[in-house]
Amino acid sequence: MSRRLLRALSAVVIVLALPALAGCGGHRAAGAPPAASSQSVQAGGVTRTFHLYRPDGLTGPAPLVVMLHGGYGDGAQAERAYNWDAEADAGRFVVAYPDGMDRAWNAGTCCGMPKNRNIDDVGFITAMVGAIEGQLPIDPARVYVTGMSNGAMMALRLACQTDLFAAVAPVAGTLLTDCAHAAPTSVLQIHGTADDRVPFDGGPGKATTLSGAPNVDGPSVPAVNAMWRAIDVCGAAVTSTAGAVTTQTADCPGGRTVELISVASAGHQWPGGVPSPLAQRLGDLPPPSTALNATDVIWRFFSAHRG
Repeated sequence: MSRRLLRALSAVVIVLALPALAGCGGHRAAGAPPAASSQSVQAGGVTRTFHLYRPDGLTGPAPLVVMLHGGYGDGAQAERAYNWDAEADAGRFVVAYPDGMDRAWNAGTCCGMPKNRNIDDVGFITAMVGAIEGQLPIDPARVYVTGMSNGAMMALRLACQTDLFAAVAPVAGTLLTDCAHAAPTSVLQIHGTADDRVPFDGGPGKATTLSGAPNVDGPSVPAVNAMWRAIDVCGAAVTSTAGAVTTQTADCPGGRTVELISVASAGHQWPGGVPSPLAQRLGDLPPPSTALNATDVIWRFFSAHRG
């Protein structure tokens, strides 16, 4: 979906601002939402919800980061777990935390109810970005999307099927949708080499559906990276290693970059995120790696790229 169509959508989309959750105060433009607010937008005939965080005193046009939660999560969980509000305060940008339906996203062949009912999550995120641009002075050349696990898969679907985002950064995800008509964009992948839910080398993951089929069965992370280097017509990748972190970077025309950061022995996690004893106990997931801070790394990548 083109940016031109997004502008048209933003003129007609309905946004309902609910009471602020936190961070009110400071000065804001007339009609702008509070520094932190829960909102909803009509998309596909359904009311969809998201949380918006805007640093106090922020003046535009500002960048916008869309943070997509993983399966079984929601926007509030993503806001707590991945430290994007603090990053926004330091970097002076806006963060949106949308909620998937039934705690999942339709990323193609995954996941859950949104996949089974073919929910138009591409349409929802597109409408949400348009609605935010209608409220705040957002720089349309600096709109970005990142996500964890199922949210990472959704971020890749958005990169394949829209031209909204100047850069995309999936964490612990793979590509599970058609990408034949993707426009060039900068892509940063972060993935643990010991991930058993979305295997680094591709194939079926450990988690299964109710029928016993693998929830995720996709290409390897390096294969997805190679596909984006081809889409962006990049030069040869350069590889460097520092401790557990290996970085593969390819420069591409138009100032774009395609990068893969692999974290040795790390599992299905957001490196540098907030540990969740509940997820570790019930989901049999490892604590987040401390080899790097994914949020810091992703924002540095985003801030270096414009659409």
